[in-house]
Parts: sequence; C-alpha cells; structure tokens
Amino acid sequence: MVQQSKRIQTSVLNGVEHKALIWLADRQPAWMTSDILSGIGVIGAFLIAAGYLLSDLSIHWIWLSSFGFVVHWYGDSLDGTLARVRNCQRPIYGYYLDHTLDAVTEGIMFLGIGCSAILRLDIALAIFVIYLMLTLNVSINAHLKSEFKLTYAKLGPTEFRVIMILLNTAYYFITPLREFQTSIYGFNLKALDVAGLIIILILGSMYVVTVWNDLKGYDQMDPAHKPEK
Repeated sequence: MVQQSKRIQTSVLNGVEHKALIWLADRQPAWMTSDILSGIGVIGAFLIAAGYLLSDLSIHWIWLSSFGFVVHWYGDSLDGTLARVRNCQRPIYGYYLDHTLDAVTEGIMFLGIGCSAILRLDIALAIFVIYLMLTLNVSINAHLKSEFKLTYAKLGPTEFRVIMILLNTAYYFITPLREFQTSIYGFNLKALDVAGLIIILILGSMYVVTVWNDLKGYDQMDPAHKPEK
C-alpha cells in the first residue's frame, strides 16, 4: 500500500519548492544519502529548540531557530527527493523512518518553544497534539484510499516553517510585540500565546472539516448493509 499511495501536494509553495529540491538533489555529492539528510533534519529540530530556549537569555538567539527551520527543511524535504532523483527509493523503510522522525523532531521543536518564555507550554503541546492528529489522518488515508495528502488549505510543512520564520522575525524587530501581555480568564498571555490560540482554532477547524469530509467519502465507499434476517 505504501508503494501505491499517490502523493497529493497542492501547497502554495509547491511549484517553487519542487524545482528547488530537484536542483539541490542534482548537486548533492556522491557520499550524501537520504539517511544523512534525514539526520540533518533532526539536527535542524535541535537548533530550533535551542534557539528558542536561548532566546530567554538574549533575543538574538531567535535567529538560530529561524536558521534551524531552514536546516530542517533542507534535510526533511530533500531526503525523499534525492532518493527519487537517484532512483533508489525504499518506500517501506523510507516511509517508516520519515514519519517516525517527523514525530520525534516535531516533539523536539514544540517542547523547545514551549519551555521558553516565548510560548506557554500548554499551548505549544496543544498545537503539537492537533498537528499529530492531522498527520495521523494523512497516514490513515494513505492506507485506506492510497492518497498521501501533504497539505491542508494550501498549507504544508514548508509553509508552516515560513510562517514560523516570519513570526520569529516580527518578534525580534517589534519590541511592543515582545512586551505585549494580556489576561484571559485568569491566564496570562503574551503575543505569541494569542497567536498560538488562533493556530489551535485554525488547525482544530481543519481537522474537524477534514474528518467530516473523509467520513462522508468512506461512507460512500463502504456503505452500510442491512443485516440479513
């Protein structure tokens, strides 16, 4: 089933990203492998987490997080492209490794920002859980209808990385954004806490709508039968 799953990529940056990844894959040295690139993606996740944690000491460290998002994109997005360009795909091994590392690296990133002063840990973990639910839905659909849909509402992992880099940049340059504080029902919230709540609302809505539409589709594919008398 993994080998037959059709990749559906309709994100905003898909066209540009695809060309960039092919260009990069063609120029990788012979010793570079997909596994090494996957490891680079993990390093990127640690850089992201370290940058957010160190930003408590100095806001300048937030650039390390932004750089980490670029490193993570390079490793996480290029590993599969390199295998396809060199025609050395390992669909079962690659599928398992890629999705296992996705869960690990996402956990590292969300814990990093959640343990910093930038974003509340409970909000960071809530976003992480919903993101994992969306990811699980992708894997379920890949198994049941051989469709590996990588995007929701024209947004995929690359777009989310770009959004985080933009938020980091705004947080660095706009001092009132860093100093903003409010209280909602006794919970003290900073600017990115509010942004995180909005992200939870958006991702949660995406999940509900996606599951509802999938259920309707599966109901037609697998209609209920009246019990035999």
